[in-house]
Amino acid sequence: MNWKVAWDCAIGTSHQKQGIPCQDYGDCLIFDDHVIVGAVADGAGSAKHSDVGSKLAVETVLKCFSEINKYPHKQASSQPLSKEEAEEVFAKIVSEVITKLQKQADEKDYSVNDLACTLLIFVANSDCVAAMQIGDGFIVMRSQESEYKLLFQPDKGEFANETTFITSTNAVKNMQVEVISEKQEFICASTDGLEKVAIRLSDWKPFSPFFKPLEEYLHETVNPKDDKYLTEFLNSERLNSRTDDDKTLLLCLFDRE
Repeated sequence: MNWKVAWDCAIGTSHQKQGIPCQDYGDCLIFDDHVIVGAVADGAGSAKHSDVGSKLAVETVLKCFSEINKYPHKQASSQPLSKEEAEEVFAKIVSEVITKLQKQADEKDYSVNDLACTLLIFVANSDCVAAMQIGDGFIVMRSQESEYKLLFQPDKGEFANETTFITSTNAVKNMQVEVISEKQEFICASTDGLEKVAIRLSDWKPFSPFFKPLEEYLHETVNPKDDKYLTEFLNSERLNSRTDDDKTLLLCLFDRE
């Protein structure tokens, strides 16, 4: 397998104290060894069932790409995309996510806004990455012989603690999309709980000492999915002393060996 991956979510200490469940969710799928699809979502703190919304959003994204992958002539995940094509694919997937959230809300008799969450998606093979982001959180990548790069500046809205959620009326309009036609060695997707420890907020530059050990961990670990390192890291006292929010990390390394 060319891609080595590790991902986990951890509840924030503030949510533990309030008896609130973890509102983050993340997951990924690998197709034909060389194509990876990853998604992370962060439920809105003000939404009653945002933990359900974030999980349903991620699961819907992966299901959509699984369906696409069944039909070779539609394999958006394996063929290079232009930015316009990527925007079209992601818009359709966002529409499907919104439909699933609305169906869930109707079945449970509550507002779709009770399922509000941010959503970040990336699709990568050995040669290129297509990605989208609605809301805050971050996707950081490193190509061969380059520094870590923040793909999108997180959407922080006009006021403190404000962002765009997938249930917002302006979600698709505010969706950020990018296609990078360059070999990527490392990709990290995360919710905003780790922004202040991973990103230099003064100029939105990734903090290399945060990402380098994570990339080295993937290099050195044979089966990172079966390892507890990420769980222990996300729940560490040192990290919790710097952020009390839920935390999600989805790490991917293209192992050319």
